[in-house]
Amino acid sequence: MNNALRPIGFIADDITGATDLASVLATRGVDVRLAFGTDMLPADTGDAVVVALKIRSVPATEARSAAQEAAKALQAVGAEQIFSKYCSTFDSTAEGNIGPVTDALIDLAGSGRVVHCPSYPANGRTVYQGHLFVWQELLSDSPMRNHPLNPMRDPQLRRVLAEQTPHAVDSVYLSTVDQGPGAISDRLAEIGAQHTEAHHVIVDAVRDSDLDKIAVAAADDRVAAGGAAFGAAFAVAVHERSGRDLAADPRVSALPPGPAAILAGSLSRATQEQVRNFDGPTLTLNVQDLVDGEAALRKAADFVENRISDGPMLITTDHNSFGASIAEGLSSAQVSRRVELAMGDIAVELERLGVRRFIIAGGETSGAVAEALNLRSARIGPDISVGVPWIVAEDRGLALAFKSGNFGGPLFFSDALERAGK
Repeated sequence: MNNALRPIGFIADDITGATDLASVLATRGVDVRLAFGTDMLPADTGDAVVVALKIRSVPATEARSAAQEAAKALQAVGAEQIFSKYCSTFDSTAEGNIGPVTDALIDLAGSGRVVHCPSYPANGRTVYQGHLFVWQELLSDSPMRNHPLNPMRDPQLRRVLAEQTPHAVDSVYLSTVDQGPGAISDRLAEIGAQHTEAHHVIVDAVRDSDLDKIAVAAADDRVAAGGAAFGAAFAVAVHERSGRDLAADPRVSALPPGPAAILAGSLSRATQEQVRNFDGPTLTLNVQDLVDGEAALRKAADFVENRISDGPMLITTDHNSFGASIAEGLSSAQVSRRVELAMGDIAVELERLGVRRFIIAGGETSGAVAEALNLRSARIGPDISVGVPWIVAEDRGLALAFKSGNFGGPLFFSDALERAGK
């Protein structure tokens, strides 16, 4: 890294989003560091530092506070520009947390605007005329409409964001983006002239090249926000404007050897199919045992201890037993939280037994496992699929793949193990 060039600071609202972003940054030649929490920033910052938080579904006041603390820590290591990374499906409720988090960064950085672009064309997320699509479906027609924590039933992002912030929200449409960075800059200036206070601007993008154009227009902004693909485009634009030559090839770390285990806590259809396609030893834990915690831990320890030398193992949840637990007096959120904590405890026990490679399926499960393992920082390893890399916690001798529930193809687990090598 050119020492005269300051790193860009990225704040991700969950673990899988952070690893997704770090992977895309590395693919585009950005020398990136990944930190699991505000207190874990490495001294060697590289070109970019991604701080992984767990704030997507927490109360808005807690999310604001955590984001500001992360931003202050990033500023302390030299970052002058901050990017708020959220899910490409704009996961949030009327209360937030996309609006509250970006507003917190506006307050801290004194930014006059925030350009938003959640589009992630490689994963089928695009914004057209201000509406978010998941492949060919409007967001409101996709499986996200029934998300257990953040159901997304309005694809009009300007309207969604306006419910979360007191600041004005405006749009730049594809017809302007098609004309290039100059036209985008002119439109952003026009919008800025209409507002005396800080404001938000949601920009259409349907192709990767659209993201690059938007990033060039926003490269001087103190705060920007969006999905992983726009975050990487923003980093490239900022560094190129500063005269930085990015690496021609991604910089990836080798994975440490050792036994592998898969922990699947996600309820998504994609993960369920991936579980069905795994042909190795499998332990299915019912939700009652996971809610109890100790029962699930005992079963998992016995299962792994007897099979650790036989190859990769899978520990998953019995999705059909969720309703019974809720009927016994626990809310869906309470059940989910207990399952996450149990999966975290299981991961700690598996590390003690000798597992050195973990595949974690599910955003909330990933956050719980990272917290339970007390991960500090990591380097990026080889990509498994779009948005999912292996990462290497070099201080622990661990390799981990944190997968959002909906990411990856039907054979994701076998693909991940193949990419890991021997």
